[in-house]
Amino acid sequence: MAIHTGKPNIAVEGLGKAEPPGTGAGERHKLTALQGLAALSLDAMASVAYGPEAIVLVLAVAGAYGMGFTLPVTLAIAVLLAVLVASYRQVIAAFPDGGGSYAVARRHLGRRTGLVAAGSLVLDYVLNVAVSVTAGVAALTSAFPQLYGERTWICLGVLALVTAVNLRGVVDSAKAFLLPTALFVGSILAMIVVGLLRDGPVSTASAGEGHASALGGSATAVGALLLLKAFAAGCSALTGVEAVANAVPSFRAPAARRAQRTEVALGALLGVMLIGLSVLIGRFHLQPVEGVTVLAQLADASFGHNAAFYVVQFATMVLLALAANTSFGGLPVLMSLLARDHHLPHVFALKADRQVHRHGVLALAVVSALLLLLSGGDTNTLVPLFAIGVFVGFTICQVGMVRHWHGEQVEGWRAKAVLNGCGALLTGVAVVVVTATKFTEGAWLVVLALPLLVLGFEKVHRAYGRIGDRLEPGRVPEPPRRAHSLVVVPVSGLSTLTCKALTAARSLGDEVLAVTVIHPEPEDRRASEALRRDWELWNPGVALVEIDSQTRALGRPVSGYVRELSAARPASQITVLIPETQPAQLWQHLLQNQRGAVVAHAVRRDTDAVICRLRFRITDKEDAEVATGADVGAGREVG
Repeated sequence: MAIHTGKPNIAVEGLGKAEPPGTGAGERHKLTALQGLAALSLDAMASVAYGPEAIVLVLAVAGAYGMGFTLPVTLAIAVLLAVLVASYRQVIAAFPDGGGSYAVARRHLGRRTGLVAAGSLVLDYVLNVAVSVTAGVAALTSAFPQLYGERTWICLGVLALVTAVNLRGVVDSAKAFLLPTALFVGSILAMIVVGLLRDGPVSTASAGEGHASALGGSATAVGALLLLKAFAAGCSALTGVEAVANAVPSFRAPAARRAQRTEVALGALLGVMLIGLSVLIGRFHLQPVEGVTVLAQLADASFGHNAAFYVVQFATMVLLALAANTSFGGLPVLMSLLARDHHLPHVFALKADRQVHRHGVLALAVVSALLLLLSGGDTNTLVPLFAIGVFVGFTICQVGMVRHWHGEQVEGWRAKAVLNGCGALLTGVAVVVVTATKFTEGAWLVVLALPLLVLGFEKVHRAYGRIGDRLEPGRVPEPPRRAHSLVVVPVSGLSTLTCKALTAARSLGDEVLAVTVIHPEPEDRRASEALRRDWELWNPGVALVEIDSQTRALGRPVSGYVRELSAARPASQITVLIPETQPAQLWQHLLQNQRGAVVAHAVRRDTDAVICRLRFRITDKEDAEVATGADVGAGREVG
């Protein structure tokens, strides 16, 4: 525990020594560059499973002639990828506290634009979890059709697994997912090399046999709109590129340098895989067919329909399901920054052991589970909503970096600004095209959700502003003064708990009042009379006040009495001390009647009194007392 003496940089002997940056115990719970690649790149890596396919399906409308533009479109996407990687390297250096697009926009484009960027990233991260899990489970149910009817529960099971791993820390998640990532990347690179080196005629007939072709009629020209649509569809392969910049604080020191190396490695691997797969599509003269993925056809053409083919499929299935981990690495950090800036509840800024933003992880899991339940585990329901948010963030980030270079004006700033400007133009075009083409397929939900999310951020910020105006943090308050203290203790019978509660109350206050609620039923009247007689015989030195109630309610009569006391004694500080039992075993909490919670809720809602809940810990030999309901108001119903 640190002791502050009012002077800077003073260490108290025997209480610990200052540690140089990057050597604290928490560093072992942070990421190396390789671990960062495993923890934060799964979304981007897995996108090679559907990015090239998205391009092919758009161009297939123009037949074989249109398919010939697969490589040029992919090269354009690779150029955009290079621009994004170069930009996010600069973002990491300029904003080492993380936040990516949000941090850039907030500083250079204003708070509200920053919130738009943050909202777009939040939507993208949540949708990424749902899309990744459903895509991975879809690959599983394709191999085992008998599981199709249980796909929703399987999706929830995969989500629970990823959540549990991330609650143990980002390093543990990286270690757990390092092998699947390496297997997937290795199998894709091996497939590209084998496919390029393979001699003789090649065919995808085995994988596509018995499936209808999705190739359109022959065409002699391809319009610019079709190419733009193919480019926008293929840009889904770039989702996840921003995750490293958002999670810079998760890396070991020097965090910025490690994050930059991770960003470059991610861009290089993703670019090589995208271009390699596009070259194979042209070399094998691939024709898209219904029910078989492009990646499956390429694996079949490169390796043949053998064990290697199934290794690729298995690796793809696992990585797609685990690609949700990128969101669990990036979103909790972004939420912590939003909480720090008072746009989300402050609880999201808290870190648990192992450097885990536990509340952010759990919130992401809950929202994703709701999406999975609403969609029924169907990938096609979620895909139209995907990628719009991240490209809004890309565009805002690129524009913000142009402003950044214009303000900094370091050596070569004009070239860097032009690079970011081109990136903003390309990603802006992608946003417009994707939104226009997918609007009726569900993209309208994202268009509606984004402003609502921003309004939510603003409302939270205003609420914290009002709280700050009342509390006046940072301002020296008036000296504290002593006020008469009155402690009110709700009781319903005599027990050890009653004695401990009154003892604590007399220690806390100048005056103590015990209160009990009397109900009109005859049995309750008899119990009240017995309590009155026993109280007089016990004579604890505390007055017993009886409150008449015409209903079976408990909370409202107590809060009403406290309100009357507050009005009669405005100079007194009133505290309501609520005695409760704390069982020795977790399951025994089910035996409690929860009347203490009812009283606390009513007093908190209706009065300004201080609430103190006194918990009396009982041992195993006293378990029988729990069942008797020895906590406040034992044996009575709650109204």
